Amino acid sequence: MNSNILKLYNIAKKDSRLIVGLMSGTSLDGLDIVLCKVKGSGIQTHIEMLAFETFEYTVSFREDIKAVFSKDKVDMKLLCAMNARIGIKHAELVNTALAKWGTKAEDVDLIASHGQTVFHAPKTHHSTNDYPNSTLQIGDGDHIAVNTGIITISDFRQKHVAAGGEGAPLVIYGDYLLFTNANESRILLNIGGISNFTYLPAKGKFDNLISTDVGPGNTLMNQYTQQYYSMPYDRDGAIAASGKINNDLLTALTDHPFFSYSFPKTTGPEDFNLLFLSNAQIKSNTTKIEPSDVMATLCAFTAKSIVEAITVLTDQGTNLKIYISGGGYKNPTLLKMLSGYLPHIPIESTSSLGIDPDAKEALLFSLLANETLAGAASTFPKMAGAPAVCFGKISLPE
Repeated sequence: MNSNILKLYNIAKKDSRLIVGLMSGTSLDGLDIVLCKVKGSGIQTHIEMLAFETFEYTVSFREDIKAVFSKDKVDMKLLCAMNARIGIKHAELVNTALAKWGTKAEDVDLIASHGQTVFHAPKTHHSTNDYPNSTLQIGDGDHIAVNTGIITISDFRQKHVAAGGEGAPLVIYGDYLLFTNANESRILLNIGGISNFTYLPAKGKFDNLISTDVGPGNTLMNQYTQQYYSMPYDRDGAIAASGKINNDLLTALTDHPFFSYSFPKTTGPEDFNLLFLSNAQIKSNTTKIEPSDVMATLCAFTAKSIVEAITVLTDQGTNLKIYISGGGYKNPTLLKMLSGYLPHIPIESTSSLGIDPDAKEALLFSLLANETLAGAASTFPKMAGAPAVCFGKISLPE
């Protein structure tokens, strides 16, 4: 028997596993690395975060990713090379993190790597009947495994698509295992490049459980800030706070086919980008308004997209609370807008549940890797848009 297969078997039998989770989202700001101890599986899962850090990408590395990111046409040679380069870079950052934390590679059971999404194309995006839902994450798992010496599980989203989903959101599985509460209905809202949430009704009413993308999160605001202010993002929402919401532009932005699709659904920067914004400004005759007013309107667009979905999908008459993760929780202007639109719903960060809001997604991919080895697809109830499967491809280091 291959010694690595025997090692996998032994890892699966352990009472607990030491897992490194990796997440790089569509904001392209860096790599989130979490070290966690996962005990058990399924509804008996207990996860403890031991260390966490975000390693920011250099400007040059970010620009190289942008060259193959969310474009209809790319240089295939560069795309091929970036698949390997991102894997090697992520391995390098894992090695750096482990050294900093005083953790030996041989003590780590698994790496769970999301990879870098470069294109997301559900059928609603490409509208071609002959082609299925599709999504592409690069940052090859074999390169990570070989360069760290650690078994790596990666490419999680392909299984979701193969089993009939759209490849996102995957957070529903971890949200279900970690955050379902008998006494409180919860919305686990993640505001990254794209906004998505999982609605967890109280008392285990799984027939109402749903997870969905709801529209842009930070992606449009970040893109606009980078182009017009030469800044990576609107720190503390200061630019948006200085501007005024333009209702004509806001109306044009909300006139997007995505918002007419039934839930659950997925989207990405392929739909919400600067070309989309430019067309909306032309349509609304707002090409001359102040950049700060554009930022205020984009912030309101993100907030209203979230609020509209919450209004449609949740029972707001129950004991309902919103827990936010992702970069959006650091934008007080956005949070103020959300509170203004939803004054009757308490809003907190996931830190109130013991989970660092920056680390949540990397942590949840660690949990998915744990389920692949030690759990079972039957762990998950049948949910709309969320096939009950185990995820990821296994890469051996030798």
